[in-house]
Amino acid sequence: MNFEFSEEQEAIRASVERICARFGDDYWLARDTDGDFPEAFVQAVTDGGWLGIAMPEQYGGAGLGVTETAILAHTIARSGAGMSGASAVHLNLFGPNPIVVFGTEEQKARFLPRLIEGKDRACFGVTEPDAGLNTTQLTTRATLDGDHYRINGRKMWTTTAQTANKILIIARTTALADCRKATDGLTLFYTDLNREQIEVRLIEKMGRKAVDSNALFIDDLIVPIADRIGEEGDGWKCLLHGLNPERILIAAEAVGLGQAALQKASAYARERVVFDRTIGKNQAIQHPLAENWMELEAANLMVFKAADLYDRDQPCGAQANSAKYLAAEAALRACQRAVLTHGGMGYAREFHVERYLREIMIPMIAPISQELIKSFIAERILGQEKSY
Repeated sequence: MNFEFSEEQEAIRASVERICARFGDDYWLARDTDGDFPEAFVQAVTDGGWLGIAMPEQYGGAGLGVTETAILAHTIARSGAGMSGASAVHLNLFGPNPIVVFGTEEQKARFLPRLIEGKDRACFGVTEPDAGLNTTQLTTRATLDGDHYRINGRKMWTTTAQTANKILIIARTTALADCRKATDGLTLFYTDLNREQIEVRLIEKMGRKAVDSNALFIDDLIVPIADRIGEEGDGWKCLLHGLNPERILIAAEAVGLGQAALQKASAYARERVVFDRTIGKNQAIQHPLAENWMELEAANLMVFKAADLYDRDQPCGAQANSAKYLAAEAALRACQRAVLTHGGMGYAREFHVERYLREIMIPMIAPISQELIKSFIAERILGQEKSY
């Protein structure tokens, strides 16, 4: 059992840190203010060759695993970029994996190099207004019409759809009433985001202003059969393949954001003098920060245990879900403590920690709720009856 990263993995971290160092607190404060997508940052990550970190080498990727991808995501968030930086590249890091696993050779050659080179930007259309986490209840329909499908429906919380030119979208090709199982009849597509058939409506939200979230209204989107990933009706299987890596990556990002908040709080506690002493000399300040460090370290261990299991093709559902749960909880407490340590200045945007607190709510809520994770662990690990 080795808890150390390899030289190659440490080199990845160092290289990404150098990129992130070019985009400091002022850059992310400006993006949080004006809401502009962090194009310069994404271009720097792309130029460094990191968008293809988990993609096959034959298509221009690095062919590395979820462990290395988690190192990348964690490093971005910990730099102070938080979820604004991590979410800007998150989908392109592992979102295309269904294409790698279930796509044809022609599809891989057609789609992957352009994603890796940053020539295409993809968004992911899964969630719907009336389905939420119950993906089997999706109602967006894809109807076969000759050599193409027609897709009609709505999607919610689709990230980066304002600037994306591609969409990975799941739709129902067989009515739920005609399916033997609720997970049957779903099909995955990767196709052009045609704005003549898709209205993209921005959702104003609490945090991460620079990385847009959107409601999509889809009206007769024409999708060639050649853009279907896997067989018709295999969409659920394709989707499941990416769930554990998604949880691992967002957990790594949450830990990084929590550590960024803790670093800010610790530095302020060493510098801020009240009643002729630094506030960090008071145990009421010290002890909560110490608890934050321990909780974040424990969550980080679960993140990389889950990543290691996945990379060794071992079952990792419990660990991936636990990593997401523990990381979100630990990071939320660290972000809250960072604001409180700063006192009134924690409420000021110029000290950055209030942005961290707003952004950490994303891992608390998505891609799956904390409550459903607890139900999953109770059922799958502890043998309790299914509660939902």
